[in-house]
Amino acid sequence: MSPRTSPACHAGTQDPLLRKAVPVFAALGDETRLSLVALLCAGGALSIAQLTAGTDITRQAVTKHLHVLAEAGLVRDVRQGRERLWEFEPSRLEEARRSLDAIAQQWDQALLRLKARLEQ
Repeated sequence: MSPRTSPACHAGTQDPLLRKAVPVFAALGDETRLSLVALLCAGGALSIAQLTAGTDITRQAVTKHLHVLAEAGLVRDVRQGRERLWEFEPSRLEEARRSLDAIAQQWDQALLRLKARLEQ
């Protein structure tokens, strides 16, 4: 535990909801993967060619990023004829959002306790 990490923060990693969200946050921590998720959210199911159009990123690099996102449960591939399309899977992101909501609630409670102590 680092000097800047409180015991309460360390204990939060034991929360199953938070632990389950770790791969999602790790996958989204990369700018390219976050951009791919944004594209898929806005454009529906897209091919690798569509995802790389107008970028300097190779198809091979995008494929690797998509596999990381798929392992985190954020995207999935679907076959359409001979083509493989990638689409966003919102359920895992919703789970991650719930874990952030839980953290926000813990902070709100801590701030209320601090406020109460300061007002005493």
